Amino acid sequence: MRASHADRERAVDVLKAGFAEGRLQQPEYEQRIGRAYKAQTHAELQMLVADLPQGPVPQAQFQPQRPMVPATFMPVQMPAPVHSNSSATGALVCGIMTPVTWGLTAIPAVILGHKARAEIRRSGERGDGQAIAGLVLGWLAIGGWALFLLVFILSVAVHL
Repeated sequence: MRASHADRERAVDVLKAGFAEGRLQQPEYEQRIGRAYKAQTHAELQMLVADLPQGPVPQAQFQPQRPMVPATFMPVQMPAPVHSNSSATGALVCGIMTPVTWGLTAIPAVILGHKARAEIRRSGERGDGQAIAGLVLGWLAIGGWALFLLVFILSVAVHL
């Protein structure tokens, strides 16, 4: 597999740590650095750092403390993925469906939207935009129906 710039930089960091710990002499260090920047594949980079530790080395208590290997050599811990709130998704779907259902899903959109926003504040999930969109669409549908009923009642009252 071809090596990227980041792969070359990680190999150079391992070489720097090896040099700083006294595992490499100056001429060998410079030669390996030059070869690392010219490396095209992961195999070439692995050959350059194969005889060096690529992470913290356990140390006996009677040995003098050597400098710790920088954290750049530690495996990357990916954060757990943050999921979208399901109530927020439900609010958005109900809000989008209001024109199709003649506004019957407006009230569930508003309820789910408020519920989702409370859950998002508490848990830190994603989906606040979905919840707000569902709320807006739900309240618009409710407002539209209220306006329609008001106009209808006024028109009936005027004709009586």
